[in-house]
Amino acid sequence: MEIIMIWIIENDFVKKYRLKGSLKALERVREQISEEAYSRLKELVRYRLYGEEFRRTKLNEEIVVAFSGGSDSTATVLGLRWAGFKVTPVTVKLPQMKEAKIKRLKKFGAVFIEVEDYGQIMLDRVKKRATLCGVCHSLIMESVERYARENGVKIVASGDMLSVGNLSIYPKNDVVMLNFPAFLAMDKGELIDIIGGVYTFHFGCPVLRNAYKSNRSLKLFSIQRVMRELRAGVLTEDMAKELILDILS
Repeated sequence: MEIIMIWIIENDFVKKYRLKGSLKALERVREQISEEAYSRLKELVRYRLYGEEFRRTKLNEEIVVAFSGGSDSTATVLGLRWAGFKVTPVTVKLPQMKEAKIKRLKKFGAVFIEVEDYGQIMLDRVKKRATLCGVCHSLIMESVERYARENGVKIVASGDMLSVGNLSIYPKNDVVMLNFPAFLAMDKGELIDIIGGVYTFHFGCPVLRNAYKSNRSLKLFSIQRVMRELRAGVLTEDMAKELILDILS
């Protein structure tokens, strides 16, 4: 029996509204991706919306995924593979990554790349008592996008849950950005189901948690990020509570 990774939405007005926005956004990038990719992505959304079954045959279309190994990016890799896409997880190898995590990422077929001067950039921001996550995310995504362009891949996916409508899939220079969970209006609970149903809620990387020691105000920015996801409905109150308690610990 086939394992179903992505579930049909039944009675959730907000998610249905978001999915209809994704369909409109998909039409806007149709000319920039292959017809094969366009058709399969459309089938995925209609499956979520209306329960329309589709054949998940293997596609030649490659999608690069910005892969951290967290729940969101892991679910994105598994979900796209389930849908039939050829997926290349691309991981920016950061100084704070432990060997055990690198081994785990390799099991997914991760390709490792590096960001020049990443460590120095982060250290400078810590010294300036500046926020870290936004800059870190930008550096990582720019590197993954560059990898896709250099290898002729048209679609770059991420595990972002929040972007809706036009921002769930959009053109960026000569690639198309696909925020996969947002595109399918998936919440954290659904992503955890995709990765096996077991997940320990823990906020932030070692760099961020170390920065808390010298700049406790960073914890407020982290809590604001959690609250933003709670307001968007992609986290439950219990999930948000666990993350906030972890930040404050």
